[in-house]
Amino acid sequence: MSTDGPADAPAPGDPSLDLATAPWTQLTTRTVYENRWIRVEEDTVLVPNGHETIYGVVRCADAVGVLPFVDDDHVLLVRQYRYVAGRATWEMPTGGRNPDESLEQAAQRELAEEAGYRAGHLSFLTTFHTSKSVVDETAHLYVAHDLTVANERPDDTELFRRQVWAFDDVVEMVTKGEITDSMTVVAVLLEARRRDA
Repeated sequence: MSTDGPADAPAPGDPSLDLATAPWTQLTTRTVYENRWIRVEEDTVLVPNGHETIYGVVRCADAVGVLPFVDDDHVLLVRQYRYVAGRATWEMPTGGRNPDESLEQAAQRELAEEAGYRAGHLSFLTTFHTSKSVVDETAHLYVAHDLTVANERPDDTELFRRQVWAFDDVVEMVTKGEITDSMTVVAVLLEARRRDA
């Protein structure tokens, strides 16, 4: 008899399959590190099969990303050195939402600080989790049109090179793995699909 999965995999209808979707129970939590951008927690959790374990979680504020179209077929990207990646990357303007901002206000601020523009028309694209494992960060993506020049200053640690690209070239950069920022990848592919629909 042949099977499609591992020999020890539960059979369809096996009640142990419910454990895959049952929530875990937090027994304890403690903050081990915190700054203005992130909080690192260590939790003790009970897994539905009765196993107790520790789980580290990095909690972040909501993030926003904006794909700015300077015209129907060209977008502006920024290039900056990313400390964690250890290299410079091309990406759309992205950043965290401040506590006193709406998502749209945060998107407009990041667009102004990083791209040097404000959007006359900002349209919502999607919301997604940038990591499903140890980082608690939710990203909200927008597409910007009808840009006008803004004179906002970026943060002191943000040093940008700005460049306008044909959108088709940006799609190719994503598919070739030349753009790896997850928010930019998701926004570009969704916008490409929308345009092809």
